[in-house]
Amino acid sequence: MDFTFTDDEDAYRHELRRFAAKVLAPHYQSDDKAAKLRPQLVADLASMGLTGLRIPERHGGQEASAVVAGMAAEEVARGDFNAAYLIIVSALVSDILTRNATEEQQTAWLPPIASGEVVPAFCITEPGHGTDAAKLEMKAEPDGDGWRLTGEKTSITLGMSADVALVLARTGGPGARGVSAFWVELDDAYVSRAAFDDLGSRAIGRASLHFDGLPVAKDALVGGEGQGFVSVMQGFDYSRAIIGLACLGAAQVSLDEAVQWSRDREAFGSPIGTFQGVAFPLAEQATYLRGARHVCYEALWRKDNDVEHSTEAAMAKFWAPKLAAETIHQCLLTFGHLGYSSESPVGQRLRDVIGLEIGDGTAQVSKLVIARNLLGRAYAP
Repeated sequence: MDFTFTDDEDAYRHELRRFAAKVLAPHYQSDDKAAKLRPQLVADLASMGLTGLRIPERHGGQEASAVVAGMAAEEVARGDFNAAYLIIVSALVSDILTRNATEEQQTAWLPPIASGEVVPAFCITEPGHGTDAAKLEMKAEPDGDGWRLTGEKTSITLGMSADVALVLARTGGPGARGVSAFWVELDDAYVSRAAFDDLGSRAIGRASLHFDGLPVAKDALVGGEGQGFVSVMQGFDYSRAIIGLACLGAAQVSLDEAVQWSRDREAFGSPIGTFQGVAFPLAEQATYLRGARHVCYEALWRKDNDVEHSTEAAMAKFWAPKLAAETIHQCLLTFGHLGYSSESPVGQRLRDVIGLEIGDGTAQVSKLVIARNLLGRAYAP
């Protein structure tokens, strides 16, 4: 097995790390205090090709592998965890469109995402339907040659700032086969937004969106009628591994900082790293981070090689955010009172990564996927 990046991938990784430290990190905490998406952040990411990683070159993107997309999220999250959301959402949405939209639709919709001209969102969760998304109730009713969308979507990442969205709505009977996907312009009088006051990731603008009979054209339908849920859910497996790597990026930079602090800080006449009570917890977290990183990259490698990767993606999704929160917490304790200060980014990273223990699939659902693969569906919950 080859656990190394290619020379080009490694060079790209180092370039992204420098970019994240120089361009993104200085704004990480101030963007949190402002609690809104900074337009320049989108422009900065687009200038590095990060909003078009999974978009074909013919549509202005990088046509990058899933592994490279994961690498980008990990490195960007070292400087600004919340900037990685733009990579995750853009990669997920563009991957779904590339697989399911017509060539004409791709030509119209993908280049503005790649250039950063528009910010996309993904609208599936509803007030009464999060994990059980196949029971969503938002309606798409025929209206002339098009449709009208009526209902509410909630907990939408980038909901306050997104220009366009991939929206799932019910066009048929109950269950997944009654759900279709639509490409929707959000800057419309028929759409209203309400921001959440969140514990973390405040710059991302999580929100509820209310659709009051929004008219959409016939050609806004992505894939066939009734195929929206199945086609969309296929994209989540690899995006969950990218999420895992974003969380690990925030954890790794926190660990790097704690390690340096353990060299610099002295107590009782010695660097605190010479004490087992300080060094051993850091050694443990370094070990766990390496293991989780391998799981995430294995899932993405499998995606790139058309190998089943649902189990690996589920492992990445439940383990990496949980581990990241535990690691960052340990790093905060290593810094002591300095880590507890709002002047340190460590506390913000802890608040931010907790959000992805919830979003995009709970740990319980991930464990269900793993258990069914491990035991067989007839012998699992």
